[in-house]
Formats: sequence, C-alpha cells, structure tokens
Amino acid sequence: MDSFKNLLFKITLLGGLCFNDKALLAQKPFVSKAWVADNGDGTYKNPVLHADYSDPDAIRVGNYYYLVASSFENIPGLPILRSSDLVNWKIIGNALTVQTPKEVFDTPQHGKGVWAPAIRYYKGEFLIYYPGPDYGIYVIRSKNPAGPWSTPVLVEAGKGLIDPCPFWDEDGKAYLIHGFAGSRAGIKSFLVLKSLSADGSKVLDAGKIIIDGHETDPTLEGPKIYKRNGFYYVFAPAGGVATGWQLVFRSKNIYGPYERKVVMDQGKTAINGPHQGAWVSTPTGEDWFLHFQDKGVFGRVVHLQPMSFKHDWPVIGIDPDQDGKGEPVLTYKKPKSAIPSVIETPQDSDEFNTLDLGLQWQWNANPKVTWAFMYPSKGSLRLFTDKIPTGENLWWTPNVLLQKFPAPAFTVTTKLQFTPCERLINEKVGLTILGFSYANIALKSAKDGVWLTYTTCKDADNHKPEIETKIKLVDSKQAIYLRLAVKEDGSCKFSYSQDNQNFTEVGEAFQSEVGRWIGAKFGLFATREDTINDAGFADFDWIRVEK
Repeated sequence: MDSFKNLLFKITLLGGLCFNDKALLAQKPFVSKAWVADNGDGTYKNPVLHADYSDPDAIRVGNYYYLVASSFENIPGLPILRSSDLVNWKIIGNALTVQTPKEVFDTPQHGKGVWAPAIRYYKGEFLIYYPGPDYGIYVIRSKNPAGPWSTPVLVEAGKGLIDPCPFWDEDGKAYLIHGFAGSRAGIKSFLVLKSLSADGSKVLDAGKIIIDGHETDPTLEGPKIYKRNGFYYVFAPAGGVATGWQLVFRSKNIYGPYERKVVMDQGKTAINGPHQGAWVSTPTGEDWFLHFQDKGVFGRVVHLQPMSFKHDWPVIGIDPDQDGKGEPVLTYKKPKSAIPSVIETPQDSDEFNTLDLGLQWQWNANPKVTWAFMYPSKGSLRLFTDKIPTGENLWWTPNVLLQKFPAPAFTVTTKLQFTPCERLINEKVGLTILGFSYANIALKSAKDGVWLTYTTCKDADNHKPEIETKIKLVDSKQAIYLRLAVKEDGSCKFSYSQDNQNFTEVGEAFQSEVGRWIGAKFGLFATREDTINDAGFADFDWIRVEK
C-alpha cells in the first residue's frame, strides 16, 4: 500500500486534466516547425492559425487578445489562445474540463458538444457563452482567461439554440442574440434577440426575430453584436460552411429594423467561404477581423483580415472594386502592437518532460483518471490500455488522445516502448489519424509475441470493422519509432524505425477524412479487448511535429 501511495505522489493524473498554465506562461515561446504565420519582416501570411479552430471569437483586454473556438465532443474543450499582435498565438488554457451531461459525454458524441462560442469581458470577468445544441445555451466565467473556469450554468434550455452572443448596452441593459440549428429546432436562418439578466446568467423573455435570412441569406447563423457611432452592428455568416459570405446588419435601434450588407466574400481569391468570426480593435485604433476558412481534412483554419469603415459600414479585407465589399488577403502588414511581440505558435510537439500534458491534447470523450499519467522523472507519458467498446472501432473509443492537424503538410514522429500485460492478449498501442475513416500504426500483443501492425478502417462512423495487417514481430523491450507523414492533399503514409534514422513504410497511402464538423486529427491510443484487474501500458518518450 505504501508503494502505491508513493507512486501516486510521484505522478500526475492526466485523466483528471490538471493543467498548470502558470508554468507554461513562464516557458520560452513555442515555435512550430510545421507552420509559422509571422514572416519576420513586419508582415504575416494567412491563415494565422493553420489548425481547426472553427467558429472563432476573440476580444481584446488591455494589450492582449484572447480567442476561443468550438471544440464539439473533444475534452478538454473551449481552447483559449492568447496573442499580443493577432498573428502570434499560444494556447494558454482550456475552459471546459468536463462535458455535460457527463454520463452522455463519457462516450464519444461526434459532432455534438460545444458549438460556436462567444467570449466577452464584463466588469472584470471573462465570460464564455456556448451552445450545447441538444441541451441549450451555457455560460462559464473566470477572472483569469487561463482558468480555472466556473461550472457551466444553463442560461436557457432548449434544443437547437446555437451561436449565442451577449451584449451589454451603455444603459446597463443586457441582451443575448442567437440562431437556430435546423437539425434540432426544425427551423433556421434567422436571428433572435432576447433580454438577459444583468449578471448574464438567465434569459428573461422569449425574444424577438430581428433578422430573417430566408430570402437572401440561407443558413444565416453565428451572430456577434457590437456598437459603434450610435449603430448596433450584427456580424453574421451565411451560405454554408465551405462557400459562405460575411454579412453585417446595422440599425440605430437594437431591435431593428436592420440594413443588410455583404462585407466580404471569396471574390477573385482562392479563399473559399471566408466568414464567421470576430471584430477586434487594437490599442492604437486599428480594426481587424478574424474568421475561418474550411480546408477539408485540415479543418476550419483561421485568417486575419484588415478592416476599415466606409460610411459607417465595415469593409473586411481589401476592396479592389471599391464597392464596399472586401475579399480576403493572403499576406499583409502586421497589426500595430502596443507591446513588443515575439514569434510563437500554438503548441504541437510535446517532449512529455513536465508535470502536465500539453494544452494541445484532447480526449475523444470525458476522460477517466486511469488513462494517462505523466512521469517527469522519466520524461514520458504513460498510457494504460483501456477496454475498447465491445464490437466497436477506434472512432467510437473514448481513450484516444488527439490534436489538430497543424499545417498544410507535416510529419509526426513518436518514440515509445510497449509493456503488455502478461495476462492479456490483443492490447494495442500506437499512432493514429482519426476521421470518418482512419488508419494507424501500432504494436499489438499476441500469444506468439508483440506484432507491429498497420490498420485501416473505412466508414468508421458507420461502425464498420477494421482491416488489420501484421507487419512483423518486434522486441517489446526495445523502443520503437512510429511516424506519420501528411501531404497537402491530406494523404498519409505511416512508417517505423528502430533507430530514428532509417524508416520503413507500411501500407499504401491512406486518404485522411474529416470528422463530424471537424477536420481530421492525429494522436495516440492504448486499447485492449478484455477487462481484468490490471493493464499493459505504453511509455511515449516524445512526439515531434515537423515539416
């Protein structure tokens, strides 16, 4: 018993998601080897975030900007990113540590969970409003954007209530604007404004329709509300995720009537569907707009556009035709920063040398405390095997540790050592990509030893079985290196090595696929088919992302 207590003292339970942001803030800036938006010469390139931070919203508080994005079924959710210049971002926390209702989200709920959020700062407090499309609209709060955040409070219960955004007017009155998901509510393409309690915790009335997109703007959603020069502005996307356009509506009365204008679309550029995001102003008085672009398996990546006003209408991007409708830029001069900025990017590689798992990691469902442990003295992450749901594949397995595709082309390599349980067979640990279809390279225990395997699964979301190929018997007492290479078309190749120098490819090229409302992801897993009173494990020494 004493030895067990000593073990608990030496390790950090990552299944409980104990993330320490203060230690991360003290570290030197992380710079990805796969994608950097800052050109280093006073300009930047889009996307500023080449990763699936879909439905982004952002605010400025003092000299820093804070961005939040949808996280759907993945936990921890609601990632919080910070920047001093809108170009260089780092992950500083995750606002949601448990998805509710917990008993539902203890198993994968693909495409459900956290949809488009809004972040605001009011009376010294950060607030995030987010929709659970099957349950209603929630709010969480924190004095520190890095967390901890409060337990979610249901502002309004209801199926299909999505994309909420609060607004506090100069007279102290509070409002909430939101849209509807046709898949749940049976109606869509219009925006409703409701009275909100002064503390923002409860909706006070049934609301009024203030904007209807049925005639000109199908799939009108994602509203954000602002005020400038006496005008109320509602920024909202329409036209669908991949091909939509950015709208702005304005009125002198918050309830309307509202004038309509398309302020940005694809124009003559290659940036499809540039829309849905956040207007932010710098301390020096510049206006900018962050929005997403749907890049298929790479997810909804985030672009930064200059923004100006013409006759009290915003123009987003550049306006070559001078008609008040902008189109996106690929490169541009950086925003003027109030404080010196440094080149940094969201974390992707992880050496597993600290007490805490990197903030870029997310589970496929609410985690158990027994899944993952950090061993800082060994500089490794230990994943214990857990039972895969009976008759299911990895898509429907909770204990898959994932992160976003971080660049248009990249390579991931991890070093691991597998220690199977002597009383079990068919334990499996490895490196995977995950989407509607998936593939992985792994080590698997069998009666005759440990095998290197290559596995594919087409239409995994439809519960289809895996196709597993045994490659070779390996010595599990020795470390092995597993590698994933992703090309710009989303095709993937897996390989392995005994020395991290000479890699042998396995299988044919595999085409990665999107998930439900998200891009493909890559990550680590440790599974088994049976349950006894013990489990094997894999020690991952590091995982490194490069071009």
